[in-house]
Amino acid sequence: ILRARASLSSAQRPQRRFAAVGPTMQIDMSKVFGGAMSGGAATLATAGPSNEESLENGVREGDRVGILFLNLGGPEKLDDVEDFLFNLFSDEDIIRLPNLVKPLQGYIARAIASRRAPTSREAYASIGGGSPIARLTQDQGDNLQVELKERGIDANVYIGMRYWHPFTEEATEKILEDDINRLVIIPLYPQYSISTTGSSIRLLNQIINQDLHTWDPRKIDHTVVPHWYNHPGYLACQASLIGAQLEEFKDNPQDVKVMFSAHGVPESYVAAGDPYKGQIESCAALIMKEVNKGKGDKAVDWTLCFQSRVGPVKWLEPYTDAVLEELGAAGQKNLVVVPLSFVSEHVETLEEIDIEY
Repeated sequence: ILRARASLSSAQRPQRRFAAVGPTMQIDMSKVFGGAMSGGAATLATAGPSNEESLENGVREGDRVGILFLNLGGPEKLDDVEDFLFNLFSDEDIIRLPNLVKPLQGYIARAIASRRAPTSREAYASIGGGSPIARLTQDQGDNLQVELKERGIDANVYIGMRYWHPFTEEATEKILEDDINRLVIIPLYPQYSISTTGSSIRLLNQIINQDLHTWDPRKIDHTVVPHWYNHPGYLACQASLIGAQLEEFKDNPQDVKVMFSAHGVPESYVAAGDPYKGQIESCAALIMKEVNKGKGDKAVDWTLCFQSRVGPVKWLEPYTDAVLEELGAAGQKNLVVVPLSFVSEHVETLEEIDIEY
């Protein structure tokens, strides 16, 4: 696995409101262990010990429960940026090369990372000198641990980042050290894409396959939640966030529009079967159905667009920057901007949405 671990020494813009925090998403843990979870969980392996009595919360006597959060990761300081980009572009799910040149992936990744690093450093410098994603993900894990404790479940939460510390390999080593025997794997991407959840799960499978004896499902019962874009708790959380921002427009909903901005992917991914676009569209529609429940003729209008495109290939449209220009030219003054495919602040929200756009 290629991995860099050490750092190298014209139209009027609408007023935007940003939905950032919200209520706790409710998850029934009894539906995670031993079966599919509402919203689309898939079981990788559930052949753990069966002679122990199950409790109401799905946890058995003597279980040592772990929750593994999988996320993208980000450079914590400016000196980390180029190596972070190298790790990103070394991923064959991000940069897809013909078989003939795949052995050159590392060289190509380093060249792209070196070329893009100065611009990326400027972006990270504008948000404080690094990405907050590791800290925020840890905060989410700490809060989940407290919530589970209140529900009678003692669980350890582990953070596995795909492209920067703490790496997924570091998290799995700690899981084994702690002798976890019930593991729930939650990629922090509500919608599934081969370039996000798919890449993280592929790496995790590589780690497991390197030591099948240790990861035998009879020793470690592990379950993955591949997507949760349609989970009722997630939808309610997003609707609550948006509703709070829309409150001042409740008498004049025509004065505001909700704009969902999702991270884009190349159209070729969708053509090859990636469900991401469909899940994003479904997710936005489900959220707005919740937002507009009972509003009748005062329902709020909304739109969906895609950001963060790079390179010469065609990405999912419409593009966020183009939609902003169109809305501004049409006289739209107020927007509630919802970064749909993100669950924590990082450079795509703090710099791209808040500053660049």
